[in-house]
Amino acid sequence: MMNQPVTPPPLRSPSKAALRMRRHRERRRDGLRCVTIELRDGEVTALVRKGLLDTDTRNDRRALLTAFYNFLDRTLDS
Repeated sequence: MMNQPVTPPPLRSPSKAALRMRRHRERRRDGLRCVTIELRDGEVTALVRKGLLDTDTRNDRRALLTAFYNFLDRTLDS
């Protein structure tokens, strides 16, 4: 009787919870914290007024996030 090679079980993709935990640990390792914030319309208008956000992109989540990061960098940069 010939020995059949043993094939490993197929790899499963990680669960959503496992991926969230992995990202959480990577952020902590990089010294980052993940927070959710709410911005008032007046704060969005202030980002436009400061030239950090274009008027036409004030409802674009990615543009708003970039503008807010730039604001933090300018404000907190030492």
